[in-house]
Amino acid sequence: MNRHRRWARTVGIVLIVIWSIVPIYWAAKASVQTESDARARPAQYVPLHPTLKNFTNLLTGNGDLATSIRRSMINIIVECAAATIVTVVLATLAAYAFARMRFRGRTVLFYAVLATMAFPAYTTLIPLYRIMSDFGLVNTYTGIVLVYVSGFLPLGTWVLHNYFASLPASIEEAGVIDGASRVQVLWYVLLPLARPGIISTALITFLFAWAQFLFPLVLSSDLSTQPLTVTIAALQGRHVVPTTLLSAAGILAIAIPAVIALAFNRYIVNGLLAGSTK
Repeated sequence: MNRHRRWARTVGIVLIVIWSIVPIYWAAKASVQTESDARARPAQYVPLHPTLKNFTNLLTGNGDLATSIRRSMINIIVECAAATIVTVVLATLAAYAFARMRFRGRTVLFYAVLATMAFPAYTTLIPLYRIMSDFGLVNTYTGIVLVYVSGFLPLGTWVLHNYFASLPASIEEAGVIDGASRVQVLWYVLLPLARPGIISTALITFLFAWAQFLFPLVLSSDLSTQPLTVTIAALQGRHVVPTTLLSAAGILAIAIPAVIALAFNRYIVNGLLAGSTK
């Protein structure tokens, strides 16, 4: 019975992996082909004449398409980096306050912050758009970054709270006895010890921000602030774009988060595990 169960689980995992990888492989294959090779029949499962021309056209070429891709790449990097920095700073301060400081309503406020993660994010889309519109923040970096921070801050606070709570209080007490202020203890003692949690929070926030689509789609209606994910989705509706160029643009969109996820997988997993325990 156990053998059949393990066999069924293995088959299921293999099928899921194939289902997930095949579309990415097909896009990667098309991105290094010419348009005629990509449309050849029967289909070429392995590119016979691979070329990087599609990527060079997007990154260094002229025309509206290349300009849109380069601009949207700058937009998504700026928005994700800014959201990550602001989220990590605020989450660190909030997590330290909840884990170390004693004040009235601390527990209620902490669980209220965590409860916001239970609500579907898209239920706040219309209210957030109206707020951003009233303050003139639609089609601005500031508006998109603020929306990202509001969505990712509870998770970052949760992850870092568990890191701070796991540190022995005696370390902080020793710093205070030596004459250090609370800010100095946080900066020179606790933050270095919580560095893995801070790195995990930064990586998770950056990856989540990069994957956003609906919020920037609504909040950025022109190229000045549209991230790469939105621009690629809008290409087919605005231009007649070769499938090879679309595939190359898609590979560019997933390349940076894929490299980050593979290179810092240990930190991401540890951060998620820390956030799942109390």
